[in-house]
Amino acid sequence: MSPGWPAELQHGRVGLRPLRVRDAGEWRRLHDANREWLTPWEATLPEASGPGFLSVRSMIRTLRRRARQGHSMPFVVTWDGEMVGQMTVSGITMGSARWASVGYWVAQSHAGRGITPTALALVCDHLIGTVGLHRVEIAIRPENEASLRVVQKLGFDRIGLAERYLHIAGRWCDHWLFQVVAEDVPGGMLARLQPDAGH
Repeated sequence: MSPGWPAELQHGRVGLRPLRVRDAGEWRRLHDANREWLTPWEATLPEASGPGFLSVRSMIRTLRRRARQGHSMPFVVTWDGEMVGQMTVSGITMGSARWASVGYWVAQSHAGRGITPTALALVCDHLIGTVGLHRVEIAIRPENEASLRVVQKLGFDRIGLAERYLHIAGRWCDHWLFQVVAEDVPGGMLARLQPDAGH
Protein backbone atom coordinates (compact mmCIF):
# COMPACT_ATOMS: atom_id res chain seq x y z
CA MET A 1 0.00 0.00 0.00
CA SER A 2 1.31 3.45 -0.90
CA PRO A 3 1.77 6.04 1.80
CA GLY A 4 -1.21 8.35 1.54
CA TRP A 5 -3.63 5.71 0.27
CA PRO A 6 -6.56 5.37 0.66
CA ALA A 7 -7.24 9.10 0.69
CA GLU A 8 -10.16 11.51 0.51
CA LEU A 9 -9.40 15.03 -0.71
CA GLN A 10 -11.71 18.04 -0.77
CA HIS A 11 -11.69 21.70 -1.78
CA GLY A 12 -14.97 23.56 -1.88
CA ARG A 13 -17.48 21.56 -3.90
CA VAL A 14 -14.80 19.39 -5.54
CA GLY A 15 -13.83 16.10 -3.93
CA LEU A 16 -11.87 12.94 -4.60
CA ARG A 17 -12.35 9.56 -2.96
CA PRO A 18 -11.22 6.01 -3.71
CA LEU A 19 -13.02 4.22 -6.54
CA ARG A 20 -15.02 1.29 -5.13
CA VAL A 21 -16.45 -1.85 -6.72
CA ARG A 22 -19.92 -0.69 -5.72
CA ASP A 23 -19.36 2.39 -7.94
CA ALA A 24 -19.54 0.17 -11.03
CA GLY A 25 -23.17 0.89 -11.90
CA GLU A 26 -22.87 4.66 -11.52
CA TRP A 27 -19.51 4.67 -13.32
CA ARG A 28 -21.03 2.79 -16.28
CA ARG A 29 -24.08 5.07 -16.41
CA LEU A 30 -21.92 8.20 -16.35
CA HIS A 31 -19.42 6.84 -18.85
CA ASP A 32 -22.11 5.65 -21.26
CA ALA A 33 -23.81 9.07 -21.10
CA ASN A 34 -20.48 10.67 -22.07
CA ARG A 35 -19.22 8.12 -24.58
CA GLU A 36 -19.10 10.55 -27.52
CA TRP A 37 -17.32 13.14 -25.33
CA LEU A 38 -14.72 10.65 -24.02
CA THR A 39 -14.01 8.15 -26.82
CA PRO A 40 -11.60 10.35 -28.83
CA TRP A 41 -9.24 10.50 -25.84
CA GLU A 42 -9.55 7.10 -24.16
CA ALA A 43 -6.80 4.50 -24.29
CA THR A 44 -7.58 1.15 -25.90
CA LEU A 45 -5.80 -2.17 -26.12
CA PRO A 46 -4.28 -2.77 -29.57
CA GLU A 47 -5.81 -6.24 -29.74
CA ALA A 48 -9.26 -5.08 -28.61
CA SER A 49 -11.94 -3.32 -30.58
CA GLY A 50 -12.60 -0.55 -28.08
CA PRO A 51 -12.48 0.61 -24.48
CA GLY A 52 -15.02 -1.98 -23.31
CA PHE A 53 -12.55 -4.88 -23.29
CA LEU A 54 -12.99 -5.27 -19.51
CA SER A 55 -16.15 -5.20 -17.47
CA VAL A 56 -16.39 -2.13 -15.27
CA ARG A 57 -16.17 -4.31 -12.15
CA SER A 58 -13.05 -6.03 -13.48
CA MET A 59 -11.48 -2.68 -14.31
CA ILE A 60 -12.21 -1.37 -10.82
CA ARG A 61 -10.89 -4.53 -9.15
CA THR A 62 -7.70 -4.30 -11.20
CA LEU A 63 -7.20 -0.65 -10.24
CA ARG A 64 -7.87 -1.39 -6.57
CA ARG A 65 -5.41 -4.31 -6.62
CA ARG A 66 -2.74 -2.04 -8.10
CA ALA A 67 -3.53 0.51 -5.40
CA ARG A 68 -3.01 -2.12 -2.68
CA GLN A 69 0.34 -2.92 -4.29
CA GLY A 70 1.31 0.75 -4.15
CA HIS A 71 1.32 1.30 -7.94
CA SER A 72 -1.83 3.39 -8.44
CA MET A 73 -4.47 5.58 -6.82
CA PRO A 74 -7.88 5.38 -8.55
CA PHE A 75 -10.06 8.31 -7.49
CA VAL A 76 -13.69 9.17 -8.17
CA VAL A 77 -14.05 12.91 -8.86
CA THR A 78 -17.10 14.38 -7.13
CA TRP A 79 -19.06 17.64 -7.29
CA ASP A 80 -21.26 18.23 -4.25
CA GLY A 81 -20.69 14.55 -3.40
CA GLU A 82 -21.93 13.27 -6.79
CA MET A 83 -19.64 11.24 -9.07
CA VAL A 84 -18.75 13.33 -12.13
CA GLY A 85 -15.55 11.68 -13.33
CA GLN A 86 -12.39 9.76 -12.54
CA MET A 87 -8.76 10.67 -11.86
CA THR A 88 -6.21 7.89 -11.73
CA VAL A 89 -2.62 8.05 -10.56
CA SER A 90 -0.61 5.27 -12.19
CA GLY A 91 2.96 4.08 -12.43
CA ILE A 92 3.83 5.23 -8.92
CA THR A 93 7.60 4.82 -8.63
CA MET A 94 9.48 5.41 -5.41
CA GLY A 95 13.22 4.98 -4.84
CA SER A 96 15.45 7.47 -6.59
CA ALA A 97 12.81 8.43 -9.21
CA ARG A 98 9.76 9.28 -7.07
CA TRP A 99 7.27 10.07 -9.81
CA ALA A 100 3.84 9.08 -11.12
CA SER A 101 1.51 9.78 -14.04
CA VAL A 102 -2.04 11.16 -13.77
CA GLY A 103 -4.96 10.67 -16.14
CA TYR A 104 -8.52 11.95 -15.80
CA TRP A 105 -11.95 12.47 -17.30
CA VAL A 106 -14.96 14.52 -16.26
CA ALA A 107 -18.52 14.40 -17.57
CA GLN A 108 -19.31 16.92 -20.29
CA SER A 109 -22.17 18.29 -18.17
CA HIS A 110 -19.62 19.39 -15.55
CA ALA A 111 -16.86 20.64 -17.85
CA GLY A 112 -15.88 24.29 -17.55
CA ARG A 113 -16.61 24.60 -13.83
CA GLY A 114 -13.01 24.38 -12.66
CA ILE A 115 -13.54 20.83 -11.38
CA THR A 116 -10.67 19.18 -13.23
CA PRO A 117 -8.00 21.80 -12.41
CA THR A 118 -9.05 21.75 -8.76
CA ALA A 119 -9.07 17.95 -8.58
CA LEU A 120 -5.70 17.74 -10.33
CA ALA A 121 -4.20 20.33 -7.98
CA LEU A 122 -5.49 18.39 -4.98
CA VAL A 123 -4.00 15.14 -6.29
CA CYS A 124 -0.65 16.74 -7.12
CA ASP A 125 -0.43 18.33 -3.67
CA HIS A 126 -1.23 14.94 -2.13
CA LEU A 127 1.38 13.15 -4.23
CA ILE A 128 4.11 15.70 -3.58
CA GLY A 129 3.26 16.72 -0.02
CA THR A 130 1.93 13.50 1.53
CA VAL A 131 3.28 10.65 -0.60
CA GLY A 132 6.65 12.33 -1.10
CA LEU A 133 6.89 12.17 -4.88
CA HIS A 134 9.25 14.55 -6.67
CA ARG A 135 7.57 14.66 -10.08
CA VAL A 136 4.07 14.30 -11.53
CA GLU A 137 3.56 13.74 -15.26
CA ILE A 138 0.56 14.09 -17.55
CA ALA A 139 0.34 12.99 -21.20
CA ILE A 140 -2.17 14.82 -23.43
CA ARG A 141 -2.98 14.49 -27.12
CA PRO A 142 -2.18 17.69 -29.03
CA GLU A 143 -5.81 17.85 -30.22
CA ASN A 144 -7.29 17.69 -26.72
CA GLU A 145 -7.78 21.40 -26.13
CA ALA A 146 -9.82 20.98 -22.94
CA SER A 147 -7.06 18.97 -21.21
CA LEU A 148 -4.37 21.32 -22.50
CA ARG A 149 -6.20 24.21 -20.82
CA VAL A 150 -6.11 22.32 -17.51
CA VAL A 151 -2.33 21.91 -17.43
CA GLN A 152 -1.81 25.47 -18.71
CA LYS A 153 -4.03 26.83 -15.94
CA LEU A 154 -1.97 24.96 -13.35
CA GLY A 155 1.38 25.93 -14.85
CA PHE A 156 2.67 22.48 -15.79
CA ASP A 157 5.83 22.54 -17.89
CA ARG A 158 5.68 20.97 -21.35
CA ILE A 159 8.73 18.74 -21.65
CA GLY A 160 8.36 17.17 -25.08
CA LEU A 161 6.40 15.18 -27.61
CA ALA A 162 6.12 11.43 -27.14
CA GLU A 163 5.44 10.01 -30.58
CA ARG A 164 3.02 7.08 -30.84
CA TYR A 165 2.74 7.16 -27.03
CA LEU A 166 -0.66 5.56 -26.43
CA HIS A 167 -3.10 3.38 -28.36
CA ILE A 168 -6.42 5.19 -28.84
CA ALA A 169 -9.34 4.27 -31.10
CA GLY A 170 -7.36 1.85 -33.24
CA ARG A 171 -4.08 3.71 -33.66
CA TRP A 172 -0.97 4.82 -31.81
CA CYS A 173 -1.27 8.53 -30.99
CA ASP A 174 1.30 11.22 -30.20
CA HIS A 175 1.05 12.97 -26.83
CA TRP A 176 2.57 16.07 -25.33
CA LEU A 177 4.22 15.33 -21.98
CA PHE A 178 3.83 17.80 -19.10
CA GLN A 179 5.35 17.73 -15.65
CA VAL A 180 5.49 19.48 -12.34
CA VAL A 181 8.33 18.93 -9.87
CA ALA A 182 8.25 19.57 -6.15
CA GLU A 183 10.70 22.49 -6.22
CA ASP A 184 8.42 24.40 -8.59
CA VAL A 185 5.41 24.37 -6.24
CA PRO A 186 6.68 25.15 -2.73
CA GLY A 187 3.28 26.60 -1.88
CA GLY A 188 1.35 23.73 -3.50
CA MET A 189 -0.56 23.42 -6.77
CA LEU A 190 -3.89 24.48 -5.30
CA ALA A 191 -2.40 27.90 -4.55
CA ARG A 192 -1.93 28.41 -8.32
CA LEU A 193 -5.70 28.54 -8.78
CA GLN A 194 -7.88 31.54 -8.05
CA PRO A 195 -9.10 31.65 -4.44
CA ASP A 196 -12.66 30.85 -5.54
CA ALA A 197 -11.68 27.81 -7.66
CA GLY A 198 -14.14 24.98 -7.19
CA HIS A 199 -16.84 27.16 -5.61
